[in-house]
This record gives sequence, structure tokens and C-alpha cells, in this order.
Amino acid sequence: MRVVGGKAKGRRLAGSTSPATRPTTERVRAAIFNILAPELYEGRRVLDLYAGTGSLGIEALSRGAAWADFVERSPRQCGVIRSNLQNTGLAGQAKVHCADVARALATLGGNYRLVLLDPPYQEVDAGVAMSRIAETPGLVAPGGMVVVGHSRHLELTEKYDALRRASLRRYGDNIVEFYQQEGG
Repeated sequence: MRVVGGKAKGRRLAGSTSPATRPTTERVRAAIFNILAPELYEGRRVLDLYAGTGSLGIEALSRGAAWADFVERSPRQCGVIRSNLQNTGLAGQAKVHCADVARALATLGGNYRLVLLDPPYQEVDAGVAMSRIAETPGLVAPGGMVVVGHSRHLELTEKYDALRRASLRRYGDNIVEFYQQEGG
């Protein structure tokens, strides 16, 4: 697994230490960042929830994000994220929060222009995760985007509070949905 674009393009990323962690593939990461407008992340703060290996947030940093917060509950995976940040030269632009997502959402500063999540399909209902994100005041900046990956067997709603679906893409058994925060 490698970084697909930006200043760390081609750098190897360490994989998962757990069979429950399913990293977002290079193909899907490339597709996500080809769809996203660079203004959503260049020079901005991004949040990678259920971070696993950190590949989504690292991709954003490599492509010009100013800062990334990574949230992962597994201490071993937190170590993988830290190692991947060191190996890509991006550690100075990030913080790894080794905590449960619900707990972390209550303490993070918010105002993120881009929130990325690709939770483990068997353990986390992406719809519940989207509701938590939408219900966290100030987490997503007006006009910001939430990108969620999930199984094709799960159907998300059109809207979660002020987050409205802007696009849906299918990649094999995976679905990636883009939700925009109203007010921007």
C-alpha cells in the first residue's frame, strides 16, 4: 500500500495489525481525491475517523492539508499510524488520538473542512457514525465535506441533520458517499 498523490506520493504505508482493519485501497483513495475539490483540504484541517492505517488522512496531508487529526481506538493501529506519519515525513502536521470515536468527537475542536471515515464494516454502522458526526456541533465547517466508505449492503439516508448527500460512487463491493455541510 502506497500514498497515491502529492508530496509523499509513492511512499509505502504499513498495513493493518488486525484482521478487523480493512485499509481503503489505493484505487478508492485516488478516486476520492480526484472527486474532491482541492479547496476542501489544501491548507485546511482534516479529520480521519476509524483511521486504521491512517491512509486517508495521510493522503490528504500529502496533497496539501495543513493538519490532520486521526482517531483510532486500537493502540496497535495507533502505532501503525504514527509510524506511517514518520515514514512519510508528515508527523509534524498531525495528531493521533487513540480513543473511541464517540469519545473523541466530544473533545475535538471541530471546524474541519474535510472528515474522512471508512469504518470496519462488521463492527461499525456507518449510518450511526454519520449521525454522531452530524450531531456534533461545529465539527464540520460550513461548506465542509464528509466522505464515508461503507459496504454495498448498507444504505445511508439522503441527509443527516445539516449534512446532505452530494454524490455516491460504487467501487466493487464498496460504496463511497460524499456529504456536504449546509451553510457554506
